[in-house]
Amino acid sequence: MMNIVFMGTPDFSVPVLKGLLEEGYTIEAVVTQPDRPKGRKKILAPPPVKEEAVKQGLKVLQPEKLKGSPELKEIISLQPDLIVTAAYGQILPKELLDTPALGAVNVHASLLPKYRGGAPIHQAIIDGEEKTGITIMYMVPKLDAGDILTQVEVAIQEEDTTGTMHDKLSEAGARLLLETIPLLEAGKAAPQKQNDAEATFASNITRDQEQINWNRSAREIHDQVRGLFPWPVAYTVYEDKLYKIRKTVRLDEKHSGQPGEIAAVKEDAIWISAGDGGLLAVTELQPSGKKKMAAEELLRGKHPFAEGKRFTSED
Repeated sequence: MMNIVFMGTPDFSVPVLKGLLEEGYTIEAVVTQPDRPKGRKKILAPPPVKEEAVKQGLKVLQPEKLKGSPELKEIISLQPDLIVTAAYGQILPKELLDTPALGAVNVHASLLPKYRGGAPIHQAIIDGEEKTGITIMYMVPKLDAGDILTQVEVAIQEEDTTGTMHDKLSEAGARLLLETIPLLEAGKAAPQKQNDAEATFASNITRDQEQINWNRSAREIHDQVRGLFPWPVAYTVYEDKLYKIRKTVRLDEKHSGQPGEIAAVKEDAIWISAGDGGLLAVTELQPSGKKKMAAEELLRGKHPFAEGKRFTSED
C-alpha cells in the first residue's frame, strides 16, 4: 500500500483523513496549521485535523509557514508516493509538489474552475447556486488552478446552509478521493486542464459581506443568511444595536414598505421587507452580547420590535 502525506486543517478535512486510514493507506505524516487561540478566553486549541491525527497515533507537523521550514525538509525526506491536501490553508512550494511519484492532489469543495479560493461553499450558497460539488485536482503553485482529475456534483437544496453543505461535501470528497487514488496508481487518470477564462473566485468572507443590505431582493438576502450560517453569520442593525440574523424563511406575501421595514411581528418571527417588496421571516437571531435564540423565545418577553420600524446598516 502506498505511503501518503496528508495535509489539512479544519473539520472539512477530517472525513478525508479518516477515509484514507479506513481504506488501509499508510499516512507517514499529517501536516496542519499551528494551534490557534479560540473562544472568548483565547485558549490555545489544536485544529480538528490534529485532534484526529493524535487520536490515530500519527506524526503531526505544524509549520507556521511551510516554505523554507524544517518541516518542509522533513516531509521531503519521507519520500511519500502521494501528497493529499484538503483545506490545508497554504499553497505548496514547487519543491514539495515535485517530490511524490504520483504527485500532489487536492480535495476542493467546488466544481472548478468555479469558486477557486478559501470559501467556495459559502459563496456558492450566497450566489444562489442550485449545485456545487467536489473536484480532485493536481496541485500547482497557483491557487486551485491544477489539472482536474475527477469531479462529482452535489445538489444544493432550498433548506441547505453552509453547515449542511460542508458536511455533505466533506463526505463526498472522502468518497471521490478513494475512487481517484486507484486511477493514479494504475496510471489510468486522465487529467483535464482548467479553462482559466471561466474561473471565478471565492475569497475568505469579509466583514462587509456579512452585513445585510435590505435594498437587495428577498431571495438574495435569504441566500446570504443561509450562506453565512452557522459561521460567520449575517448581521444587521436595529435601533443602533447589532443583531446577527441566523435563519430566515422566504414568504409568498409582498409588502409595500421600505427596505428593512418591519411588516409584522408574529409570535414566532419578525417579518421584514426587502428591496424587491418580498418578505423575509426572521426565525432565529442573536442580539449583540446575548445568546442565540429562536425568534419565538425573544418575542415572548419584552422586546423593541414594532411594525413600521426599520432594520438598517452600520453606515
